[in-house]
Amino acid sequence: MSIVKDMALAESGRRKIQWVRDFMPALAQIEARFEKEQPFRGLRVAVSVHLEAKTANLGYVLSKGGAQVSLTGSNPLSTQDDVASGLASLGVETFGIHGASAEEYEAHLIETLKCRPHIVIDDGGDLIDLLGGKCKAYAGDLIGGCEETTTGILRLKAREKDGILPCPMVAVNDAKAKHYYDNKYGTGQSVWDGIMHTTNLVVAGKTVVVAGYGWCGKGVAMRAAGMGANVIVTEVDPFKALDATMNGFRVMTMDQAAHLGDVFVTVTGCKDVIVGRHFQAMKHNALLANAGHFDCEVNVAALRELAESSQLRRENIVGYTLPNGKTLNVLAEGRLVNLAAGNGHPAEIMDMSFAVQALAAEWLTKQTGLEKKVYAVPDAIDDEIGRAKLAALGLSIDSLTEEQEKYLTSWSV
Repeated sequence: MSIVKDMALAESGRRKIQWVRDFMPALAQIEARFEKEQPFRGLRVAVSVHLEAKTANLGYVLSKGGAQVSLTGSNPLSTQDDVASGLASLGVETFGIHGASAEEYEAHLIETLKCRPHIVIDDGGDLIDLLGGKCKAYAGDLIGGCEETTTGILRLKAREKDGILPCPMVAVNDAKAKHYYDNKYGTGQSVWDGIMHTTNLVVAGKTVVVAGYGWCGKGVAMRAAGMGANVIVTEVDPFKALDATMNGFRVMTMDQAAHLGDVFVTVTGCKDVIVGRHFQAMKHNALLANAGHFDCEVNVAALRELAESSQLRRENIVGYTLPNGKTLNVLAEGRLVNLAAGNGHPAEIMDMSFAVQALAAEWLTKQTGLEKKVYAVPDAIDDEIGRAKLAALGLSIDSLTEEQEKYLTSWSV
């Protein structure tokens, strides 16, 4: 039985789900095939991804493919109550309430796993963490799983190294359809959607400090520059730093950038990227936002200890006033600003990412004897999704001739 805030919200949720379905053509093609072939018949799938309309569509598509789906969120602040109710009304078991406490959030994850899943679709590794520990009793039927995020894959690989990965996992985040499209263009747009909607402030002319220049950081920096911001990048990887420089951005340490920035966006997947000494150096009314997975990149706990007072300044903005009289503004509690204070990536972007999830999950059902390791998404899946998306956009590309194929694969010219 689903656990949602209010089933009276279901109609609003179904409207949101239908809206994104109209803009997710690649997943629609997969749904049509799944409905005919029923690749998940008799299988149970547990999903933990940000519980909003695009995720709901993925859960619905899997159910149309024959799966018994149990779905929850991966962050209580990104759960949309009407979408959760709408999905539950469509027959998908749903567990999630916006603003749930840490204890309630974990309880929703555990309820999702009580189905004893064959396949898990994870975002950040929470399901796998439970299946390898507190919920090990629910892991007996596992075939494998798929991971959506960079942070989650790092954790999976650490588990693999230590020999404690509970099942084979597919690194969906590393697919071309994911990092070329979702991480760069999706994050680039949705982060600024969230920041601008939440603050109602201009971007042009501000100094924006982007911490991390991976695929997501590239998108955030690119969009900030496109709107007229002066962009500074901080990095720990010398080649990513050089790449940022070649793209016209200033590169420096966070210690150097702290007193210059008007807006700070962390996109690293690591912790303690912005800490006490940085807060003390910042300008009055600086904005602090996180676009990495967890809420530890901006050390809000340290800021809270430093502050003499705090106050809610706008919805999703808390101002912390320091002893020096300056106020620093934290957006969305330091959680994912594009989801906790926005609607996440655009539907057309998640169309490709969730198409990877759907096809990778199907791929797992066809494998036998996989070791408990992290696997790359097969190229055939990536290529299928790319071509489907091009077709949906009315675009076509060239194909190699047999002679060209031979040329490219031969040592002899």
